Amino acid sequence: MSETTVHPDPVPGDPYAALPARPVDPALFTQESTYRATRLPVELASTLLPDAYTSAEFFALEQDRLFTTGWVAVGITSDVDRPGACIVVEVAGRSIFVTRNRHGELRAFHNLCRHRATKLLDADARDVGRRGRIRCPYHSWTYDTDGTCLGTPLFEGSDIPEGQEAVFDTTVAKGFDRADYGLLEVAVDSWGLFLFVSLDPDPAPLATQLGDLPQRFAEYRLDEWVAQRRRTYDVAANFKLVGENFMEYYHLPWVHPELNQVSKFSDHYRWQGPGMYTGMCTTPVSRNSDAGGWDGLKPLSTLGAQDADSGRFVWLFPGTALVVLPNHAFVLFNRPVAPDRTVETAVLLAHPESLDDPGAEEGVEQLWKFWDLVNRQDLEIVERVQEGLENPAYRGGRMCFRFEEPLHRFQNMVIDKMVGVDRVPGGDEDTMTRMFPDP
Repeated sequence: MSETTVHPDPVPGDPYAALPARPVDPALFTQESTYRATRLPVELASTLLPDAYTSAEFFALEQDRLFTTGWVAVGITSDVDRPGACIVVEVAGRSIFVTRNRHGELRAFHNLCRHRATKLLDADARDVGRRGRIRCPYHSWTYDTDGTCLGTPLFEGSDIPEGQEAVFDTTVAKGFDRADYGLLEVAVDSWGLFLFVSLDPDPAPLATQLGDLPQRFAEYRLDEWVAQRRRTYDVAANFKLVGENFMEYYHLPWVHPELNQVSKFSDHYRWQGPGMYTGMCTTPVSRNSDAGGWDGLKPLSTLGAQDADSGRFVWLFPGTALVVLPNHAFVLFNRPVAPDRTVETAVLLAHPESLDDPGAEEGVEQLWKFWDLVNRQDLEIVERVQEGLENPAYRGGRMCFRFEEPLHRFQNMVIDKMVGVDRVPGGDEDTMTRMFPDP
């Protein structure tokens, strides 16, 4: 790799003077000075360096520093609504499964056998199997939903041919106690409709990362919402581009002509408290146009006046989008696969009260079609951004003041993780700040 230089002092009038030259030496990715142009106040700041979206070295560091040191939203609580129900997810390239034990308590484990690391459950598994036992398909080691090793493999249901039990009896093995070979546990917790896991061996409480979100969403009873539709999208772009696009409304008139009819510029506010998230709000909620919109289901009757007429848009660091309206929720789980590829899972949810209506199925389908349209428009544009970022001529761009304030917050959270700063950003003094000034 060619030698890299970082300009020590900005040159007046030169917008690129404070930005690192490309390509950036990977050794600089963990140094504070590399990001000084993005650390400036938003009205002066430049965007995160392009290598953060294109470099394999940055991607590897990011997977470790962003996705293994905090809580990551990985699924929906209603997917594990009973003992033995499970989901299989991937975090930082590691397969993990989340389930409930026989007492209904959440448990999560690395998806591998303690014998020779065989993957235990397939990606589409929704139940751990007969009697809540997790059986390795290779040598039949078996575990319960608390991770305890039950057999290796002399136990009921192991399919050992009759008369050959003694051959498989491991009780005579020297220095071996199956109690020492339970599944490798992963920290797991939940909030609202989300399941979270943490690969940190001693994570801070989930509440620390969530900040004031539980209070802000208290009236929605999110723990009762149930998934109605799902779809997976393969995105030829970095996951951060998906998030940054979600965080701003600057692009609405040009990318979303249909959404722009029901989501007015003047109705958008920054809705940001302390926590590892970016928060926005649109109020009042606009009625559908001929092109569709957010109507379709009846709203939750228990919401207060403000929540009953607002849409809440939250990006949960590092990679999950949450939209909550009075009558439905829309979630995007973004799993980074490569610097230029993201696997995104979209989920549409509703509260059972909103579904208690003869027209609910039609309403859900209308909402799903509208969100699919909006999401495809977003993904098409972020893939075009990814193409532009691959050009070494581009070294960074200027933030656009209030329009991109949430991006600035997010990018600085990324920088904190990359340079080893442990910080939860604070909130705004005002509960809601208009993002677009009145004309």
